[in-house]
Amino acid sequence: MKHSTTSPILQKITKAEINELPLIAWEGPIEILNTEAEMRKAVEHLMQEDHLGFDTETRPCFKKGDYYPPALVQLANADTVYLFRICKLESLNVLKPIFESESILKTGVAIKDDVKELQAVESFEAKGFIEITQLTTKLKIENKGLRPLAGILLEGRISKGAQVSNWAKSELDEKQIRYAATDAWVSRELYIRAQSLAETQLEP
Repeated sequence: MKHSTTSPILQKITKAEINELPLIAWEGPIEILNTEAEMRKAVEHLMQEDHLGFDTETRPCFKKGDYYPPALVQLANADTVYLFRICKLESLNVLKPIFESESILKTGVAIKDDVKELQAVESFEAKGFIEITQLTTKLKIENKGLRPLAGILLEGRISKGAQVSNWAKSELDEKQIRYAATDAWVSRELYIRAQSLAETQLEP
């Protein structure tokens, strides 16, 4: 998808306007990682990256007082999205090298909440996590959510159909897999797009 870096940036988008946009989704390779050995191999590969799109998914709570820990961590590089099914692990140790790396940017929306939820599972020193809305706010974009920001910066609509589903079930279905991968991919693309706009449109 091509964008002009000199045209004015849309500052706000409505739900109705988002619904008029074409549906976009990650169409590339997706690695679903169920075991610690699979995850360790993926982490070794991802440690060579300098920028990853980041997101998590958690089984929703429908009763007051219920709590579920994050079930899935999604990390996207330029050509593959990796789905770490942390609900199948007893520890987050395998992901700590990425979570604690200052040299690997992990970009996302509402990323502070995701990190806090992961730290509730296991303590780690969060480094390199970048909140995309800090950048989009400087660009005077009013919307804060992943979906509206995708509408403004990527000119596409992402599906939220699988958001409220059981992310801790034994096997994820195709709809969940595509949804989770798309969110991580978008979290990477939004930062790249916003960074490009900031470099060309914000005063030094």
